[in-house]
Amino acid sequence: MIIKAGWIIMEISVAIDGPAGAGKSTIAKIIGDKFKLMYINTGSMYRAVTLKAMDANISEKCVDDLVKMVGALEMHFEEEHLFVNNEDVTDEINMPIISNNVSKYAAVPEIREILVELQRNIAKKFNVIMDGRDIGTVVLADATFKFYLTASSEERAKRRYDELILRDIDVDYDTILGDIIKRDYIDTHREVSPLKKAYDAIEIDSNDLSINEVAQKMIDFINSKVKLN
Repeated sequence: MIIKAGWIIMEISVAIDGPAGAGKSTIAKIIGDKFKLMYINTGSMYRAVTLKAMDANISEKCVDDLVKMVGALEMHFEEEHLFVNNEDVTDEINMPIISNNVSKYAAVPEIREILVELQRNIAKKFNVIMDGRDIGTVVLADATFKFYLTASSEERAKRRYDELILRDIDVDYDTILGDIIKRDYIDTHREVSPLKKAYDAIEIDSNDLSINEVAQKMIDFINSKVKLN
């Protein structure tokens, strides 16, 4: 529940969807801090599955092996860090090789079913904010607030490039752009839970907005709905 002087008391869940590199995770952290929500980075969960599958040399086509592997994984978040079987995998799952392969594993229906059930169970127990590809359409279809955050593929590639350069990772902009375009196609054309805007989501184009400006738009909208008149 949210309990604050001058506020109504309510359960709250926030869903943020959008393509890769739109800034969903950063925005979700800001909104989560503002409203004291548990932040669940669903994209990180799929990235962790991808990391462990690739480490074990399990193809996305080996569904039975994947299901068995995922069943043995224990995932939990500690602030911004994801732990898998008590190992902090946050840095590893954000490497380019994981970004380039995660869509293949995320498209496996059996894997989505397992992770979606886990994400829904968390949302039943806590006030949450989740970001991903199908949060507002599938995982939290009845979320209190839904946002769809987007930006051009060129802008998203530039952001990703700048982020990796700051981490001293040698990357090429054109390669990143190509990977994002390819990933967008996979995400929007997969058979199960494709990326799309929920009919009742508020769409925000972040091309010409800073992170703080996008966050403020969401904060203002949430405040307009939950504050007492």
